[in-house]
Amino acid sequence: MLALGLSLGLSILPAVGVKTKDLTLIRSGGSLSLGVFVFLIISFLCLLYAFVGDDFTVKYVADNSNTALPIPYKVSAIWGAHEGSFLLWTMIMGGWTFAVASFSRSLTIDIKARVMAVMGGLNTGFLCFLLFASNPFERNLPFHPQDGADLNPLLQDFGLIVHPPMLYMGYVGFAVPFAMAIATLTAGRIDAAWARWSRPWTNAAWAFLTIGIALGSWWAYYELGWGGWWFWDAVENASFMPWLVGTALVHSLAATEKRGVFKSWTVLLAISAFSLSLLGAFLVRSGVLTSVHAFAVDPARGVFILAFLILVVGGSLLLYAYRGGLSPGLASFSWKSREAFILSNNLLLVVATSVILIGTLYPLVYEVITDGSKISVGPPYFNAVFVPIMSVLFMIMVFSPFSRWGDTELELLFRKNRSKILLVIFFVSMATVFFGQDVFYYGLGLEILAVMIIVFLIKKVLELKQVPSASYLGMLLSHFGVAVVILGVAVTVYYSEGKDVRMDPGEKIVVSGYEFKFLGVEKVRGPNYLSDQAEFMVSRDAKVIATLRPEKRFYPVAQDVMTEAAMHVSLFRDLYIALGEPVGESAWAVRVHVKPFVRWIWFGGLLIALGAFVTLFDGRYRAARYKTVQVPALGVSP
Repeated sequence: MLALGLSLGLSILPAVGVKTKDLTLIRSGGSLSLGVFVFLIISFLCLLYAFVGDDFTVKYVADNSNTALPIPYKVSAIWGAHEGSFLLWTMIMGGWTFAVASFSRSLTIDIKARVMAVMGGLNTGFLCFLLFASNPFERNLPFHPQDGADLNPLLQDFGLIVHPPMLYMGYVGFAVPFAMAIATLTAGRIDAAWARWSRPWTNAAWAFLTIGIALGSWWAYYELGWGGWWFWDAVENASFMPWLVGTALVHSLAATEKRGVFKSWTVLLAISAFSLSLLGAFLVRSGVLTSVHAFAVDPARGVFILAFLILVVGGSLLLYAYRGGLSPGLASFSWKSREAFILSNNLLLVVATSVILIGTLYPLVYEVITDGSKISVGPPYFNAVFVPIMSVLFMIMVFSPFSRWGDTELELLFRKNRSKILLVIFFVSMATVFFGQDVFYYGLGLEILAVMIIVFLIKKVLELKQVPSASYLGMLLSHFGVAVVILGVAVTVYYSEGKDVRMDPGEKIVVSGYEFKFLGVEKVRGPNYLSDQAEFMVSRDAKVIATLRPEKRFYPVAQDVMTEAAMHVSLFRDLYIALGEPVGESAWAVRVHVKPFVRWIWFGGLLIALGAFVTLFDGRYRAARYKTVQVPALGVSP
């Protein structure tokens, strides 16, 4: 409640200060944001204390913990369900707000005050939802259970510890460029300076979201028991859409800062990235989706979030429609320039986001207009429309790092990239003619493109005559990471092999040259579960490689059964075994996969994020100053 009061003050006082030219109110954002963050940390620590101390008088603790739950999972259980996860969301939002207040010396005081007011308004909305619709501190008084209901067994995993915090850092981080976009619109100063200030904040948020998505993919891969790393689930899409628009925003900000182009478009992308983050929060928490990732909550909470979504998104788009045309004329650029490559990148990413949005929301719209009839949109649709769009984007990516700002001489472009162009044409043609169009999309063509990107970026680094800037180095590293992801996806999808079989102890099966021998099953007791643990000996060419022990766990408190897959991991392949159900006196259903290059997907994701973090060390960002150096209406300097 204290944080809410201070957030309300933060949303009003700096804005009033700008209007009344009161310097004290204008500068109040720093202390107010600190207060918000401190009280949110205290709230979070109180809930942590309740979980670790098994305080089942707190309803949220009783519903999501148990005395036998290991301590690490008691900590992560704080964000294991809706109320606590939204407290984490709100605390992270408070942290971003305080960070903006602390590291925005390059802004004029009026722009900073406007940014802080927008951040305060967003904090106020989140805290109102937390207090009045999702309070994690509601009590089971005077009567309370002596033992808790336990955390969902699916969430009793290291993935819960790391995935949601990283994902929320990305989601909420897009509030910063959003606030800056709204501030520039209200001030009527849409220029390259706002891009210079927003760029490092956007890169940081985008990097965290990249890590969050990669961790979520990795968690789903080993935890769900079917060896899949992406399923086009609606909640997966909810995090992927702001990432795609955020990718477009990262590139567009670079063009706006360097060349003064795409100013209004970049503002719209900043609004869209955060709007899609809020849409993701609505889809996950409203109850309108059925998903392994979604929180099952009261739909009334979804109405609250929907109203907030309409207010924030609708209000910002109305403001953009009214003030978005205030930017000065566009700088000219050639269709052969880096600006043209970035524009192509932006359009393809926005189109890709749109087709995902349509596929995600269409079942909901269909259910409404047909009065309850249901339809599902799954991987066939998304693969058919998304992969071709991204294939074109990847081909453009081969050449974009070699282009120049303003204009690129065709002769220079073709002379320096002749081999690349010929290789692309040759291999794509060969793959299409001899293997068919589908293989180009899912296999050989993408592998060739990925290898080309990797080779040419390494060559680009080796050709550098001097140490590049952190921004340029980060760009190369992130593009390298994208190529690694493409290669991992293409090889995994096209070359993975798997079998679902019935096996008795002593039986063997061979998958991709690996022999899997089933040795039997034994009972194992865990801290809060009972397990049937199988044992498999894996060998190749008569040489034992590993002993794998997949499990089928039963959680007595939750009365739930979970599959725990076993893996042998190497750089170039995973051996993956999941135990199914017993199908006889001693036989079991077994799922075996050999998945080549699957680790490259997540390694590439981490490289993408690392590249974005590297750009934050560019000295230009620390030295940059907002170009409007005087604020005549206030009569003061920044």
